[in-house]
Amino acid sequence: MTSESRWIVWLERLEKAGDRLPHPAWLFLYFLVLVMAFSLLGTWFGWSAVHPVSGEQVTTNNLLSRDGVQWFITHMVKNFTGFAPLGTVLVAMLGLGIAERSGLMSALLRQLVLIAPERLLTFVVVFAGVQSSLAADAGYVVLIPIAAMLFAQMGRSPLLGIAAAFAGVSGGYSANLLIGPLDAILAGISTEAIQGIAEGYEVLPTANYYFILASTALVAIIGTWVTEAILARRFTDPEKSSGAALTTESGSLNAHEKRGLAAVGWMTLATLAVLLIALVPEMGWLRHSETGSIIRSPFTSGIVVLIALYAGLAGILYGRVTRAFESHRDIVAAMETSMSGMAGDLVLMFFAAQFVAAFQWTDLGVILAITGADGLAGFSLGPVTLLVGFVLMAALINLLIGSASAKWALIAPVFVPMFYLLDVSPEATQLAYRIGDSSTNIITPLMPYYGVVLAFVQRYQPTAGVGTLMAMMLPYSVALLLGWLSLLILWMLLGLPLGF
Repeated sequence: MTSESRWIVWLERLEKAGDRLPHPAWLFLYFLVLVMAFSLLGTWFGWSAVHPVSGEQVTTNNLLSRDGVQWFITHMVKNFTGFAPLGTVLVAMLGLGIAERSGLMSALLRQLVLIAPERLLTFVVVFAGVQSSLAADAGYVVLIPIAAMLFAQMGRSPLLGIAAAFAGVSGGYSANLLIGPLDAILAGISTEAIQGIAEGYEVLPTANYYFILASTALVAIIGTWVTEAILARRFTDPEKSSGAALTTESGSLNAHEKRGLAAVGWMTLATLAVLLIALVPEMGWLRHSETGSIIRSPFTSGIVVLIALYAGLAGILYGRVTRAFESHRDIVAAMETSMSGMAGDLVLMFFAAQFVAAFQWTDLGVILAITGADGLAGFSLGPVTLLVGFVLMAALINLLIGSASAKWALIAPVFVPMFYLLDVSPEATQLAYRIGDSSTNIITPLMPYYGVVLAFVQRYQPTAGVGTLMAMMLPYSVALLLGWLSLLILWMLLGLPLGF
């Protein structure tokens, strides 16, 4: 058996192990039961710690006591409705849903790829994939098949196009030029997680913006290099099959779509002008009312809402011009469709909210964070070493649990306060998690769209299986992990801000 075959066998075994895990919602329920059990043990054995800020003795609160049961029953609804990421994400998806259902996001991706010069095609495909995370599943269902088609038309293997697009869409999920729903979700969970140690501390959706901005270029460069320097050697001839009858016209824009994009372009210029008027003057409308600062101003705190408003208005304009929206009812239907697509996320958030709130109420998270921080402090590990280790841990966990928000809700209540006590900010811990999570997205079959991408591969290589796609994407995963780790280390050593 060759080394490549052994690797594929190992990945297939890992896939089977991951398949045995229950749905993330059930995982949260199981962890909630464990929290209840450990809270009982904590009161029996007197688990406690001295709070490093207040100096008070923190003891375990028993969820299975009379007070604990009453708290849980009376706070279940509040735990859900008060869950930090919930409202922000729903608002964001209202606007982005209009933009997606109008066809605007699909048209933007197609236009970006179609106008790219041949020598820059790979770079543009990966770059467009990174940006597609703002459009939910548009990158998977629109960009990947179009990339395969364009590579085939240029006499190259369509599998190269699929790999490059998949690397950008999923491997670059934590990079972007704009703030999106993922930033709001993770920031909300981080804010919830740190409250036990630093009450009132807020992690903003823009907390990692500078780093993810730089990461956009990094992912595009790494994805291009892996495609051309490594993968192109394996797929030197176009591999076509009867199931791969695609034409360039299937990705081109019609006259209505071109007029729609032009209208959105003019609207974007007007929007930027309004933002400049609200931000450039010392006491602009979107600056802090007392300090006049942009930091922690209505602009930074409400940036997700501003993006949702822009996306919604742009989607309405595009839909009207292209006649995708014939009446106001179509616009409402687009928002309803977007919300219906959030059903699974809402169920997941309900159980995640109960777990996070219960974990905080018992004070087990605070005790574990203080005890763990004291233990790690004895090893004299610096912030950079801690973050590198955390990136690798997140990358491994991602092979077994597919949802980015689900994993973060599980581990943030422990590691965010623990690292905070070791002088690692919640923003840095969150960033390390994002790097590890994104790097291995493309080699885990538990990622929701993995089967979709495999189906695209099978159009051109009918014999392809899960192991084939894993082996194809593994070089990207390793390169992204090493490249991102290098950037993180350099960023931390230089003391650069992660965001604003």
